[in-house]
Amino acid sequence: MYDDSSGYYGLIIAYGFVMFIIAIAGYVLTSLFLMKIFQKAGVQGGWRAWVPVYNSMVMFKLGDLSPWLVLYGVGGAILLSWIGIGVVFSLALAVLSVLAAWRVGLKLQKDAVWVVLYIFLSIVWLGINAFDKSRWNANVAPAPWAGNAFLGDRTVWEGVPTQPSAVAGPAQPGYGAAPQGYAPPAQPGYAPPAQPGYAAPAQPGYTPPAAPSAPATGAPSVPPVPPTTPQAPPAAPPAPPTTPPANPTPPPA
Repeated sequence: MYDDSSGYYGLIIAYGFVMFIIAIAGYVLTSLFLMKIFQKAGVQGGWRAWVPVYNSMVMFKLGDLSPWLVLYGVGGAILLSWIGIGVVFSLALAVLSVLAAWRVGLKLQKDAVWVVLYIFLSIVWLGINAFDKSRWNANVAPAPWAGNAFLGDRTVWEGVPTQPSAVAGPAQPGYGAAPQGYAPPAQPGYAPPAQPGYAAPAQPGYTPPAAPSAPATGAPSVPPVPPTTPQAPPAAPPAPPTTPPANPTPPPA
């Protein structure tokens, strides 16, 4: 009787070898694309893209997520797989990877809809962002989770640029924009120049000094200004009488 088990095992070995070659090729392409993206982001050292797990941590950091989430997800998936809940960590890590890709895409001048390509063909998404003419712009709106202590990135690594949204924390008292109507206190010995038509408000209980009534000693006197209205001429003398006076009455006899 012919035993074909050897042929069956041969197919399994051949299939495993092909899958191993595909996995190696996929890892090489993924690392190459990540290296190009890291260069756009200003990451120093291309070797970071070739280290397994660590390259994902750098990707998370550029995507405004805590890089330690990668270790939590990988560790939970491995350690808890024997009780059946390791898949939960794997799914959580996949969702966080999509969020990181969304943030990295925004910084590479891609619309949010581009993250759909990452979900279905991540290697194509990486290749486009690696070799297109897009430029890295970290000054985008902070991530919705930037203030979350668990999800937000607070880690500082030498050689990996710190994203602005990662270091932005709550405003400290006494800092930030001045409230409306606020004026800084005047410096000692400094008086601001007077504005035209502006008079400083009077302080309670304060009376400004009166202006001097006469010029200071030694100052030249100013001649009086002549009146601008001419004076009236003198009145004319009365006219002489036109009728001669009557004769005097004779005295009585």
